[in-house]
Amino acid sequence: MASSGEEGRVVVDLRSAAESAGGVGDEEAHATPLHEIESLCMRCGDNGTTRLLMTMIPHFREVVLMAFECPHCGERNNEVQFAGQLQPKGCCYRLEILNRQVVKSDSATIKIPELDFEIPPEAQRGSLSTVEGIIMRAVDELQALQDERKKVDPQKAEAIDKFLAKLRSLGLGEAAFTFVLDDPAGNSFIENQNAPSSDPLLSVRFYERTREQQAALGFLVEPSTEEPGDQPVNHASTVEGNSEVLQEPHGSVGAVAGRRAIAQGNPDEVAAALCRYSAPEECLVLDLWLEIPYFREVIVMATTCDMCGYRNSELKPGGEIPAKGKKITLRVQNGKDLTRDVIKSDSAGVKVPELELELASGTLGGIVTTVEGLIVKICEALQRVHGFQLGDSTLEWKKKKWEDFNDRLSKLLSLQEPWTLIIDDGLAASFVAPATDSLEDDNQLTIEEYVRSWEQNEELGLNDMDTSSADAAYNTTNP
Repeated sequence: MASSGEEGRVVVDLRSAAESAGGVGDEEAHATPLHEIESLCMRCGDNGTTRLLMTMIPHFREVVLMAFECPHCGERNNEVQFAGQLQPKGCCYRLEILNRQVVKSDSATIKIPELDFEIPPEAQRGSLSTVEGIIMRAVDELQALQDERKKVDPQKAEAIDKFLAKLRSLGLGEAAFTFVLDDPAGNSFIENQNAPSSDPLLSVRFYERTREQQAALGFLVEPSTEEPGDQPVNHASTVEGNSEVLQEPHGSVGAVAGRRAIAQGNPDEVAAALCRYSAPEECLVLDLWLEIPYFREVIVMATTCDMCGYRNSELKPGGEIPAKGKKITLRVQNGKDLTRDVIKSDSAGVKVPELELELASGTLGGIVTTVEGLIVKICEALQRVHGFQLGDSTLEWKKKKWEDFNDRLSKLLSLQEPWTLIIDDGLAASFVAPATDSLEDDNQLTIEEYVRSWEQNEELGLNDMDTSSADAAYNTTNP
C-alpha cells in the first residue's frame, strides 16, 4: 500500500469511502482502496478475512480501519489505528479547565497530579474525546471489576471507591485540577478555544524524545558503546582555516536527521537514510564557523553522501550562552520587509499583535526563512493543530472567527496596513536582517536586551548549570 512518492499512498476521505462501501456504483466500489488479507482466527484456529481501509477523517488524522470476520465460527472484531506521520518532537500539554476537546494518540499518557493518577498509553486507545469523557471512561473501567474486588480484597475495593468518588468530582467540575497530556509521538492535541491567540489556561511544551521513548515508538535506537571511564574516540579530521572536515563511520553522522526523515514519512529522505545505514560508505561532513554581522557566531553543518546523493544542512548558534535575552521588534511596512532574512531558534517565541497571534517558544523548532515565510509557516501549523475550529460540526461563531483571522492575515501579507513582528528569544539566538548597512540606521528594526527571569532560566535549564569546576580549570591554565 505504500511506495516511494505520493502516488503509492492511497488515502480517501471518510465520506467517499463510506459511499463506495455502501454501493454507490460498481465502478466506484471496485476503485475503493480496500485490501483483504487472509489471517488466523484466534478463536477456532481456522483462517478468516481481514479487510483494511486507509482513510482520512477531516481535520483529525489518517487512520486505518480494520475489520476481521471468520466464516467458520462467526468471530468478528474491528479496530482503528493511527496511520499518519510521527512528529519530530514530543509534546506535553497542561490544562486547568474541564471544557476542552482532546485528541489522544495511542502513545499518549494522561496524568492528574492532584490525585497522583496516571492513565498509561495501553489503558485507553487513541480517541477523539473531551477531558470529561476521558475521566469518566477511566471511572467506568475502574468500576467494572469492583464487585470481584469486594469479594477478594474488601479493603482495596473500599479504597478504590473513595478514589473513584474524587475522580468523579473532577469529571463533574466540582474541584479544580490539572490535566496533563504527554505524547512522545507529538500527535495529541488539546483544543485552544482562543486560537489563534494564546490560552491562559493551556500550555504546551515540545521536547526531544529520550532513547526509551524512541524505542517504544519503533525507532532504531543506537546502543551506547561507551563504558564508564572510557575516553571518547577521536575521529580523523583535517582543519583548514576556520572550517573543519570530519569523516566519521557510516551511520553515525546525521542519525537524528535520519530518524526525523523516517518519522515524517518522506520517501526520498527515508531511502537516503536507509542507504546511509546499510551502505559501507562514509559520509562527508563539513563544519563552518561564520560570524553574521550584528548577530553572533553560527555553525553551518552540511552532510553529503556520494553513494546515495543524500544531502543535509543545519544552522546552529555557536559560542557561549549570552547573559541576557533578546527581543526583536520589526515594523513591516513595504515589500522589502517581507523578504528580510529571519533566523528563528528553538527557544524563540513569536508575536503579531495585529493578529492577536502568539506562539510559545519551541513551536516550529528552529528555522531559517524570511518574514513572509515565517508567518505562512505559523498559519499552516495553526490550521493543522487547531482543526477543531474548522470541522463541519463547528459552531458558526468559531468559523467566523477563523474567517476573520484569515482575512486579517491576507491584508497583512498584502501590506494593506503596516504590522509588527516580535521575536522574543531568551537565548538571544534569533536574528532579523537589517535593511541598511548600519543597524542604527534601520528605524523599523528595534533590538532590546533584557535580563532573563528565574522562570525563563529554569525552562532553559540554566539554573541547574554548574560551571565552577570548568571556570577553576580555565583560571588555572590561563593565569
